[in-house]
Amino acid sequence: MAAFRALLVAMLVVLAAYTAVVISNHGWDLLSVFFGDMATMAWPGQFNLDFLFMLTLSAIWVAWRHKFSTAGLALGVLAFFGGALFLTIYLLIVTRQVHGDPHKLLLGRSGASSST
Repeated sequence: MAAFRALLVAMLVVLAAYTAVVISNHGWDLLSVFFGDMATMAWPGQFNLDFLFMLTLSAIWVAWRHKFSTAGLALGVLAFFGGALFLTIYLLIVTRQVHGDPHKLLLGRSGASSST
């Protein structure tokens, strides 16, 4: 789990720095670029569509892990819009909360206990 947490920290640092540079150079206008690339029906748009589906799966998993509670739905929205910036922080926090137990990490506390 230590190697996984180190990977999460590295991903968070690199992505945060990269994002800061992009915002500095191009501003906050992500959505028009994101959906504009998709509208061209070329490889950048295909990548964005794939990424949109990965964000959707991430959001559903986070919300499901919290049993679609109000907090879980809010975290799901954050997962969808926050992408890997959110997910790295979320996973760093959760891996600490579950003391590195991969079953609890993936399924949540109650899901892990009922399946073992």
